[in-house]
Amino acid sequence: MPYVVDGRQRVAQKIGATGVEEILQNVQNILGTRRGTVPLDRNFGLRMVFLDRPEGEAKAMFRGEVVKTLEKQEPRVRVLDVQFVAHGEAAADGRLFPVVTVELAEGCDAA
Repeated sequence: MPYVVDGRQRVAQKIGATGVEEILQNVQNILGTRRGTVPLDRNFGLRMVFLDRPEGEAKAMFRGEVVKTLEKQEPRVRVLDVQFVAHGEAAADGRLFPVVTVELAEGCDAA
């Protein structure tokens, strides 16, 4: 079953989340975190290698970074698709917001 995680949304963290809810919350946290900003885990989040690149190149690099990072940091999901959407005034600034479709990885018991 596919799940969509929208990088534009900032949702409240649920302490003690379990199962699918926990996994999707983890995906949202990874998408919203710039690598190097978490004091006790400097490798958590996305590298910003796509900043200041032309839009087409940035989207390709961003897409690759999302897939690679989610596979490593949340191995319970498999990325099916990464799209980008405009979000208010940030669209005029060239900001990209990922909308990621994932499914639970084979053998993942998230019940």
